[in-house]
Amino acid sequence: MSSEPISEPDPTGLVIYVGQDHEGHWLVQDSRRTLEGRFISYGAAIGYAQAERDIYHASIEIAERPLTPLVSFTPVGRDERALPRAA
Repeated sequence: MSSEPISEPDPTGLVIYVGQDHEGHWLVQDSRRTLEGRFISYGAAIGYAQAERDIYHASIEIAERPLTPLVSFTPVGRDERALPRAA
């Protein structure tokens, strides 16, 4: 880790939310809906959020309500493809 002070987040910039979904999974999501991570603990989630905050000069907020996953965590069936086609 750097010993340099972290610059203040841009007040109009990105917000990174740390919270749980309705099933108790720890999630990290951003306010632009372009980032999501799923973690096994609060510590892992907040560590990831802090690293992303440093990269994007974002602010971190703890979600007061359950977060809704952007990516489904439902397993893919045997006759389904994970991605119907490449991007």
